[in-house]
Amino acid sequence: MLEFSHKSVMPEECMEGLALKEGGLYFDGTGGGGGHSYEILRRTSPTGRLIATDLDDEAIRAAKERLSPFEGRFSIYKSDYKNFARVFDEAGIDKVDGALLDFGVSSHQIDDAERGFSYRQPEAPLDMRMDRDASLTAERVLNTYPEEKLARILKTYGEEPFAKTIAKNVVRAREKKPLTTCGEFAEIIRGSIPLKFQFGAPCERKSFQAVRIEVNGELDGLYDLVIRLVGRLKKGGRIAILTFHSLEDRAVKEAFRYLESPCVCPKNLPVCVCGKKQEIKVITHKPITAGEEELSVNPRSKSAKLRVAEKIL
Repeated sequence: MLEFSHKSVMPEECMEGLALKEGGLYFDGTGGGGGHSYEILRRTSPTGRLIATDLDDEAIRAAKERLSPFEGRFSIYKSDYKNFARVFDEAGIDKVDGALLDFGVSSHQIDDAERGFSYRQPEAPLDMRMDRDASLTAERVLNTYPEEKLARILKTYGEEPFAKTIAKNVVRAREKKPLTTCGEFAEIIRGSIPLKFQFGAPCERKSFQAVRIEVNGELDGLYDLVIRLVGRLKKGGRIAILTFHSLEDRAVKEAFRYLESPCVCPKNLPVCVCGKKQEIKVITHKPITAGEEELSVNPRSKSAKLRVAEKIL
């Protein structure tokens, strides 16, 4: 087993976005190895508090060790961030001063061959679970889903133009023998995409991303999550969200647009009758991206986008 190692993406930008204050109460929904959580606690010392969640047991262990200098000021729960309301209730919390969500897969998960997240690990098992107690794996998806459903997942979650061909070839391959390794899936992807289109980013990336999203339900209820989490911010509290592909970013952007709008009535109505009020002020009308210095030391930050909003009600 690899020692847990993960570089947090845009830590300075995230902390600035949260506008941290001494003694505040914050929620880190994707605690990971504790990188962002550490900065939140350090910058809100000596009395700031943190509630964090994560599904990965290894990440939780690493975070607890990393945050040990702040013992008594943080609590970490093994939970999906989408279940934050239950965690808040368990912790006796009504509202928080800020919330951070980082939707990226940790470097540790990608690099650990046992986890089966990477096409660069040909012998790795087809797993891709962030929560190792979950029942759905990449192997199950690829070996049991109907061809049409596979193609839809690859097209929707991976924006893969050759989704139908890849899905067809997966089904053909599994009829001979079940797929069990990342290398087998990667080989099918490469054999399904014409060579002239295999340039730039590795051609396996989109399909691996799509299957990972399906296994972990990463996009399920994302729009509603943002709406609900903003509802648990104190007035003046901020929410900062890191996304890593267009579907995530679109959901966050649309949720922010809805929350910032003072009216959702049909445009043909002469007066507003919906009674809606503007709930947030969007701080980042264009998403923040990683700078050149960070990209040079953490290339995985290249696709990251940070959006921030402030609760005004």
